[in-house]
Amino acid sequence: MILDAISPAAGAPGLEAFGQDPWWLILIKALLIFVILVVLTLFNIWLERRVVARMQHRIGPNVNGPFGLLQSLADGVKLALKEDIIPTAADKVVFLAAPVIATIPAFVTFSVIPFGPEVTVPFTDTTTPLQLTDMPAAVLFVIAIASIGIYGIVLGGWSSGSTYSLLGALRSSAQMISYEVAMGLAFVAVFLYAGSMSTSQIVAAQDRWWFGLILLPSFVIYMVSMVGETNRAPFDLPEAEGELVGGFHTEYSSLKFALFFLAEYINMATVSALATTLFLGGWHVPFWIDHVWAGANSGYWPFLWFMGKVLFFIFIFIWLRGTLPRMRYDQFMHFGWKRLIPFSLLWIVAVAAIRTASLEGGVDRRYLLIGLGVAVVLFLGVFFLGESHEEEEEAEPTPQGYAGGFPVPPMPAGGAVRGAAPTLSFETGRVVTAVQEPTLIDAAPSSAEEEGS
Repeated sequence: MILDAISPAAGAPGLEAFGQDPWWLILIKALLIFVILVVLTLFNIWLERRVVARMQHRIGPNVNGPFGLLQSLADGVKLALKEDIIPTAADKVVFLAAPVIATIPAFVTFSVIPFGPEVTVPFTDTTTPLQLTDMPAAVLFVIAIASIGIYGIVLGGWSSGSTYSLLGALRSSAQMISYEVAMGLAFVAVFLYAGSMSTSQIVAAQDRWWFGLILLPSFVIYMVSMVGETNRAPFDLPEAEGELVGGFHTEYSSLKFALFFLAEYINMATVSALATTLFLGGWHVPFWIDHVWAGANSGYWPFLWFMGKVLFFIFIFIWLRGTLPRMRYDQFMHFGWKRLIPFSLLWIVAVAAIRTASLEGGVDRRYLLIGLGVAVVLFLGVFFLGESHEEEEEAEPTPQGYAGGFPVPPMPAGGAVRGAAPTLSFETGRVVTAVQEPTLIDAAPSSAEEEGS
């Protein structure tokens, strides 16, 4: 059985390789991460516009640079040169600090993401892992740093002095906090099977089977949560233009708005990189190509596999935006608290039971799996069927006079009208008289009007 074949990462390489780099190498790593994220953001903006254009049978950017690749750079320069406006009612200090608070955590979270194995630095004899640093609780560090980014959004909406910006900030904070709970619960099953919270050791524990395959429910829960966490469609409710004009960044312009925009796209890359690290084997080559090509997981090749998996998740973000409509806010929060979180708790109990049975061998696994399957079916039945009856009972009665047609007017008695509209016809021989102002003296009708009447 696959679930039993995975062993904890006790024999995986430890954290001894980290913290040994010279200062110049640490500086180069940090600079490379910054450059990669900025370039990746420019590419992701171009990719989103091209993919959505293809979905909508349009061309998309194709003028600036080859295939329009420099369009994002041109838009960024144009945005930076726009007039910088600060509302009169804004708290200027907090208003200026909020975009910075939202952007910096987005960069910091990549410090514990492994891009590849240990490699030799070109033109030197120094060996170093393709990762800035690691720690025993690296995944918890990512969750904690991501939570700090919420402060930038909340402070940006509050300091603007605008009601709609404040509503967008409150929506965003409630949404991100709610889906962070489900996201954290999705990680628990990974911790149980990897035996560690270190990102490098979690990747090492997936050298045989990816956790996205053997822990598929956790993977699905995380994918839903990461879309809600990044405020992307169909969960882009803090920026609902039809209700809030633009959300928490309505009053922002120029570079400050660009920082919020940059933070959103880097957060997309962050959750995609975390999904790759925890569920898709990290920098390991996909499809077990290493059994055919022995050097696929050595050198700098794993960096390409890692970036390919990240771009796969970025494409899913874009695909969802071009496909699904925006959810209603109460439906979105209802789905997070009453669907994802309870199912995550049930799945954690199931994984813990299977893990205990596989390690100790004291329980017949067949009966255990059958019992867990029955429990899952009952759980889903209670939550989905019970909720549908509840919604039917709470449905609002249709107002009188709108029966069969609320809120859309009823159809014509003979059904839908087909074909062209009937030709308009007017009575002949009729003269229309202009309505005169009450203050004017009524003029006597002319002889032509008397004859026509």
